[in-house]
Amino acid sequence: MRQVFRAVSLAFLLTGAGIASPQASNQASIDTAWNVLNTGLEDNNKEIRARATRILGDLDGNPKAEKAALDALKNDKEPEVRAAGAQALGEMGAKDTTTDLNDAFQDPDPSVIIAAAHSLIQLGDNRGYNVYYAILTGEQKTGTSLTEQQKKLLHDPKKLAAIGGEAAIGFIPFGSVALSGYKLLKRDDTSPVLAAAALMLAKDPDPKSGDALANASADQEKWLVRAAAFQALAKREDPGLIGAAEAGLQDSKAEVRITAAAAVIHLHDVGSRPQPAPKPEKKPTRKPRKY
Repeated sequence: MRQVFRAVSLAFLLTGAGIASPQASNQASIDTAWNVLNTGLEDNNKEIRARATRILGDLDGNPKAEKAALDALKNDKEPEVRAAGAQALGEMGAKDTTTDLNDAFQDPDPSVIIAAAHSLIQLGDNRGYNVYYAILTGEQKTGTSLTEQQKKLLHDPKKLAAIGGEAAIGFIPFGSVALSGYKLLKRDDTSPVLAAAALMLAKDPDPKSGDALANASADQEKWLVRAAAFQALAKREDPGLIGAAEAGLQDSKAEVRITAAAAVIHLHDVGSRPQPAPKPEKKPTRKPRKY
């Protein structure tokens, strides 16, 4: 009887006397955290809202976070916050939002369009490559020219230069394209974003993107874009592009020649790899005749 009394007394002390159970303590902590995050998402300062929205990308598998990011993409009045919402959806792996991200291509601000394209690619939706192709070439993949509104959106020097400074969205081509070169071009017009568009097309399975990169490596006036195009040609691992890479060995800019040289070597290495033997054709098995 005393043991029962002690057990009842202990339960009373742990609950009725105000000592919370671990489960209750955890929930209180979670509730407090969401209150803090929601306050940031609703702040009057657009930079704080954008920061709070971007951090939602770390909460993969959380329906509440996905809903908040989607709401920011669709409804916030500031493009920085809408772009952050698009970015977060890609980072959290929200595959059920690909239609919403594709709809964001109609946004009046290019930073939102590019963020949505980047997230679509992260989510395995190749429609995202269409935006980068349009940025690099000035045309849609169908061969038709961009509308005047689209050109204004995607080739606005001030807008794209601003996007070029947003390393958090993952557009900036560091890597083999010299960081020092990027710093020199920070105040340039559109070249950092054009270079990033070229690098993004490295993994586009559409052969048209390979052709666009070959053209960019030869025709672009900005050396950073040419260098990025050669780096992307190497990453495509298509030996058929060796000719375009070899042309870069005569480029007037050392950084471009070096990048083209690496592309030539890599593409030759890819071409010399032993090809897997074709699988033998299976002969149809004949069913025994019934007599």
